[in-house]
Amino acid sequence: MATRPLRLYRISFSMVSKSTPHNRTMKLNRPFLKLIVLHLSLMAVVGSCVLFLFFNFLLPVLTHHGQFITVPNLQGISLEEVDAYLAQRNLRFEVTEEFSYEPDYPPMTVLQQYPKAGARVKEGRKIYLTLNTKTPPKVKMPDLVDGSVRNAHVRLKSHGLLLGAIKYVPDIAQNAVLEQWHQGREIATGTLIAQGARIDLVVGAGLGNQMVEVPQVVGMKLADAKPVLLSVGIQAGNISYESATDQAPGTILRQHPDAGQQVRIGDNVDVWLAARQEEETVIPDAPMLPEN
Repeated sequence: MATRPLRLYRISFSMVSKSTPHNRTMKLNRPFLKLIVLHLSLMAVVGSCVLFLFFNFLLPVLTHHGQFITVPNLQGISLEEVDAYLAQRNLRFEVTEEFSYEPDYPPMTVLQQYPKAGARVKEGRKIYLTLNTKTPPKVKMPDLVDGSVRNAHVRLKSHGLLLGAIKYVPDIAQNAVLEQWHQGREIATGTLIAQGARIDLVVGAGLGNQMVEVPQVVGMKLADAKPVLLSVGIQAGNISYESATDQAPGTILRQHPDAGQQVRIGDNVDVWLAARQEEETVIPDAPMLPEN
């Protein structure tokens, strides 16, 4: 059987490059795509301008950007006064669930605040307040017996209690606490007592009329001078006030007896404090424990 000769076919590249419906569609869509890109670019530019104007001009006007209020000091102000006080400054407040207790402040007065006084905040900012509770919390009475008076002062302070009257009695345990009292009755260690209560002490004065040297307390604050006096077995007596422009209020200006003099254990040292101009008064001695 005769075979046909193999024919070679030459394919022209012009056939491949012939226009097709798909290619014609792509050519027709190119101007449309350019128009879309142009519109998107314009929208991006316009959007950027709008955002710039909003954040730099409109938003500051709406939020009072750049306008700040200095937070006032609210410590010691009653809750009834806080509302009107903050409303005048376009500020708000909220009382926290946590309460504290300070015996030097009336109940329901502000003890702490956040933000703190002096902070700069925007109008309408909420100030969080911690109030002084109406009922002082209970604390356990510490064991002061056999310790020194100075140690008793430190321990009472750490428990939120106050040192009351001190009665010195003849005893070989000089300047040692013999008994601890509250409201005219001896109080046992561990007894629950209201924070801020005053504890009176019975302290040993040694045997006989033992003498001690009066320490120097001039220039001290009264709160710092009391432990110094107690450490040698004496205490502050009458507290008077005098005008003094060169000393901070509450600074001890002079004392009697003077430093270095000899006094008996249990005696008092009178002090004169620098007063504000309106202060000119004398505070009497604290009451002592009744004699048995």
